[in-house]
Amino acid sequence: MNARYRFAAIKALQAIDFMVSQKNPLDLHAALKACYFADRSHLNTYQQPIFGATYKAMKYGPVPLEIYELIKGEPLRLWEIGRDDLPWTLEGRRIRRIANGEAHLDQLADSEREHLAMAFAKSVAMDFGERTAVTHGADWQAANGGEMLYEDMIDPGPSKAEVVQFIRETARYVRL
Repeated sequence: MNARYRFAAIKALQAIDFMVSQKNPLDLHAALKACYFADRSHLNTYQQPIFGATYKAMKYGPVPLEIYELIKGEPLRLWEIGRDDLPWTLEGRRIRRIANGEAHLDQLADSEREHLAMAFAKSVAMDFGERTAVTHGADWQAANGGEMLYEDMIDPGPSKAEVVQFIRETARYVRL
C-alpha cells in the first residue's frame, strides 16, 4: 500500500499567504515548487511531509493538486478551510496578495516553518527553467505523468527501505 496523507489545508493556506506576503506578486510556478521542495525536505528529515498534498507529475514538474485548487479558490477548498474568500487573487500565472496585515504561520510547527522558508528561498532564486529541471528527478520520472509517490521522494541511502516502510505504515494515521 502506498503512503497517503490527509491534506493539511490550513497549513497550505498559511504557507501560500506567507510566500505571497514575501514576494508580491508571486509566480505560481515558484509557489507550487516551493511547496514541493518543503514537503520533500521535511519528509526526508522527519519522515512526514508538511502539507500531504497529492503530487501530479506534470510537464513542468510536480504540482500539489490540492494546493493548486486552493490557490485558484475552488469552492471545495474554500469550504475545507472555512472561508468565503482568500487573502490573494490569482491573475494568470501570478498570485497577488490583497489582504492587509501580516501572514500567520501559527498552524505550522517550527520545523515546518524552517523547511518552508528554505524551500521558498530556493524556489524564488531559480528561474522557470531551473525550477523545472531540478524537479524532474527520480520521483517525478517514476510517476510517468501520473501521481507521484511519497515513497519515491525519499532520498537514496542505507535506511531508505526502512523509512519507506515506516511512512507506508503510518501515513494514514498522521495528522499533519
